[in-house]
Amino acid sequence: MKAYIHQLFLIFIALILLSCTAKEQKDQQEGISKPLPPNILFILTDDQGWGDLSINGNTNLSTPNIDKLANAGAMFDRFYVSPVCSPTRAEILTGRYHPRGGVYSTSRGGERLDLDETTLADVLKEAGYVTGAFGKWHNGMQPPYHPNARGFDEYYGFCSGHWGNYFSPMLEHNGTIIKGNGFVIDDFTTQAMKFMEVNDPKKTGRPFLAYLPFNTPHSPMQVPDKYWEKFENNDLGMRHRDPEKEKLTHSQAALAMVENIDWNVGRLVEKIESMGLTDNTIIVYLSDNGPNGWRWNGDMKGRKGSTDEGGVRSPLIVQWIGKIASGKNVPQIASAIDLMPTLMDLAGVERTMTKPLDGVSLKPLLEGKEENWPDRLVFNYWSKRTSVRSQQYRLDDKNQLFDMVKDPGQREDIAESVPEVAQQLIAAKDKWISEVLSELPESDERTFPIGHPNYAFTQVPIRDAQPHGHIKRSNRHPNDTYFTNWISTGDSITWDVEVLEAGDYDVTVYYTCKVGDEGAVFQLRFGDNKLNGKINEAHDPPLFGMEDDRDERIESYVKDFRPLKVGKIHLEKGKGRLLLKALEIPGNQVMDIRLLMFNRAVM
Repeated sequence: MKAYIHQLFLIFIALILLSCTAKEQKDQQEGISKPLPPNILFILTDDQGWGDLSINGNTNLSTPNIDKLANAGAMFDRFYVSPVCSPTRAEILTGRYHPRGGVYSTSRGGERLDLDETTLADVLKEAGYVTGAFGKWHNGMQPPYHPNARGFDEYYGFCSGHWGNYFSPMLEHNGTIIKGNGFVIDDFTTQAMKFMEVNDPKKTGRPFLAYLPFNTPHSPMQVPDKYWEKFENNDLGMRHRDPEKEKLTHSQAALAMVENIDWNVGRLVEKIESMGLTDNTIIVYLSDNGPNGWRWNGDMKGRKGSTDEGGVRSPLIVQWIGKIASGKNVPQIASAIDLMPTLMDLAGVERTMTKPLDGVSLKPLLEGKEENWPDRLVFNYWSKRTSVRSQQYRLDDKNQLFDMVKDPGQREDIAESVPEVAQQLIAAKDKWISEVLSELPESDERTFPIGHPNYAFTQVPIRDAQPHGHIKRSNRHPNDTYFTNWISTGDSITWDVEVLEAGDYDVTVYYTCKVGDEGAVFQLRFGDNKLNGKINEAHDPPLFGMEDDRDERIESYVKDFRPLKVGKIHLEKGKGRLLLKALEIPGNQVMDIRLLMFNRAVM
C-alpha cells in the first residue's frame, strides 16, 4: 500500500512539473514575462537648502518641475542629511552613518568610503540592474574607491569634492580624462539620458539605476546667462531671518542655479515619459545638506556645516506613479541612512548585508501603512558636533533642547523645563558617540592606491599630495588646487601610496610652464625605480573663472593644464612614498602641476 501511495505521489509531482513547463513555454511563445523591478532615477543636489524650492514656500524662485514631482509623489516634511557633502553621499550609498564608513572630511582622502562597505549600486548590480553615475562622486578617486569599483558600470563626472569651472571643464569618463560639453549640470543630465536610452529596459530586459549627484548650487557660483538674468537685479522679497548675514549676490546666484537644476529635472522626467517608463520608474530627489549661504530657509537655525535644523534638513521627494499616492505628505522624521533599505525594499531586492544597516525602510510610510511606525531618533554629526532629533525635539551639540513643533526656529532652550526629555536624549547621544563615532580611527592610515589589477587607470591629483620646500598650493581649499612656486631642486612633492599590482605604468603629467622656464628636468621616484622627464614646451594659459563667477569665490581659480607624456616607470607592489622632485631648473621655476595620471602599460 505504501509503495502504491508513493507512486501516486511521484506521478502527481511529475504532472505539476509538466504543467509548469508547459505554462513557461506558452508564456515565452506569447511574449509573456515577469515584470521587471522598477528603474531608479536618483537626483542629489549639492548645497541646496530645504527652502530653495517654490513648493516649500519660497517665492523668490520657481521650480515647477520639482514641485510637480512632489505633487505626483510623496514629500517628506522632516528629512535629514549630514551637514556637508561627502558624509551624506556615504550614508545614501550604504544605509549606515558616515563615521562607520571612514568618512571624516571632504578632501585629502578623508572623503573616501571604506572598502568593506557595500553600496546601493553593488546590491542593485548584483540583482541585475545596470548602473550609472553622472556628476560629483566625492567618496574616493582612485580604484578601488572609484565609482566604477563601487558598483557603477558607467561613470561620467569628477570624483573630487568640488570643481573650479562649470563650463566644459576637465572631467572623466570611466577613468579617461575628457573635456565636458557645456554647463556641467546640463552635460550630466544629457549623459544620464543617453545612458537610459542605451539601457532601455524594454530592449535589454534589465532595469537601470541612474544616479545624478549634481554639484550645484555649490560654489563657484557659475550659471548660464539665461538663468542669471532673472535674478541679477532681483532684490529677493524673502530673506534670511538675520538679513544682515545674507550676501545678496550669493543668494541670487544660488537660486539661479536651482532653477537650472529644475529645468534639467524636467528634461529627465520627459525622457522617462517618452520611453514609456513612467509607471515603472522610482524618482528620488533630495539635497546633501543645508544651504551654502545665509538665505531664506523657513526661519530655521543654521546652514551648511551646522548640525542645527537648517544645516541638516533637506527636501525628499519620492515618486512612483501608480504605487505611491500622489500629493502624499510624510510627517515622520527620516534620514539619508534610510534611502538604501527603502529602495531595496521598493525594488524587491533582497540581500543579507555583511554589516548591519542603521537606516530602515520607509516603504510603509510611502504606502500609508504607518499605524505601528515606532518612534525613533536621527543623529547628525560633523566636526566634533553631534545633535539628535526625535519626532518632537532636537538636542543640539551643546545639549540645549528645543521643541521643534512649537519652536521650529530653535529660539528657546527648554532643557530645564523638561529635564527628563533632555536627559533621555543626552544619554542617547552619548551612546551613539560611544558606539558609532568611535568607529572613526584617531588617525587615517589609508594610503592612496595605484594600479588596481582590475582597472588600467589611476589619477593622482595634487589635492592628495604634500608640498615640501617653497612649493605652494593655489588655494587653502584643496579639491581643485594645483601646486606653484616650485623654484628649487630642494623642493619636492610626495604622496603616501600603495601599489596594488606590480608592473610598468605610463605616466602623464598635467602641467603649465611660463615662457623662459622651458627645459626643467624632473624625476618621479617610487622605491628604487625612477623616471625622468623634461618640460620642452612652454604652456602658459591664464587663470580663468572670475569672468563666469556671479559671486566672488573662495576656492582656487583654474587653468587649462596640458598633458605631458613622460614615459614608463616600473612600480613594485607595496606601500611607500611617491616622490616628485626637480633635477634641473634653467628658468625661474619648474612648472605648475595639477595631476599625475598612471595607466598600466600594454605589453
